[in-house]
Amino acid sequence: MKLLLDENLEAAILRGLLRLSPGLDVVRVVDVGLAGAPDQAVLAWAAEQGRVVVSRDRATMSLEAARRIESGEPMPGLLLIRRRASVGEVLRALELILACAQEGELEGVIEYIPF
Repeated sequence: MKLLLDENLEAAILRGLLRLSPGLDVVRVVDVGLAGAPDQAVLAWAAEQGRVVVSRDRATMSLEAARRIESGEPMPGLLLIRRRASVGEVLRALELILACAQEGELEGVIEYIPF
């Protein structure tokens, strides 16, 4: 599974992911030139690259992802972090998803983590 971390995530989440899964294919929005880009552009880029988006932006990112799903546009998945979730809780949820989810299984899915 390939991930795209939204710019609103703590650096500790990236470090933790790489510690848990050293070979994980993960990039940040800022690494691919999308810093400050609207959610529509972030989700479109993620779809082109086949990357599941991880974000804390529960308000606008979820609305744009739902719009993509409803209009039949590709949406490889959106993992939204619940309010007040600690970095440890987020990493445990992501570790479980990475261990269990099959490639493409999150297509068209908006999931809140931790579960």
